[in-house]
Amino acid sequence: MSELQDFRAGKDAFFATSSQSPLTPEQREHFTALSYFPENPALRLEVEIQSFEVQDFVDMPTSTGDVKTYQHYGRFSFEVEGQTAELTLFSSPHGYFLLFVDSLAGAETYGAGRYLDPEQLDDGKFLIDFNLAYNPYCAYNEMWNCPIPPAENRLSVAIRAGEKIPQLEK
Repeated sequence: MSELQDFRAGKDAFFATSSQSPLTPEQREHFTALSYFPENPALRLEVEIQSFEVQDFVDMPTSTGDVKTYQHYGRFSFEVEGQTAELTLFSSPHGYFLLFVDSLAGAETYGAGRYLDPEQLDDGKFLIDFNLAYNPYCAYNEMWNCPIPPAENRLSVAIRAGEKIPQLEK
């Protein structure tokens, strides 16, 4: 079993059994596993982030109508199936945060977008592994308060990696 398969199996077990799972008790009764794209090594990237000169704070609306504040950190570009895409990385007291919507939103991926928690590497680059892209908890239970990706992180390309649209009984 690969490292990614182990990670996914652990996440599925958490969703199925943990009291901290975003699933309702009724959903957990029928839950077997999350739906994932096959591992895509081409979407495991080490990128240089072009830090913003002014790292201003941004208020992002959330799924429940609240607002969460993040700090603009920087921007990076990457290639997906021969097309160039760009995304903005944000920071908060909890670390780095990447939220995005791809062209598959609403069809194969969650319509309100997916998230990633990039890792800063020792050389200053960031590991952006779209195979770890996950749905916000509000995708499973509307009681969760999830930031909505800003317009600057809406992609016209497909990111065929990570979690797919949830297929759960609600």
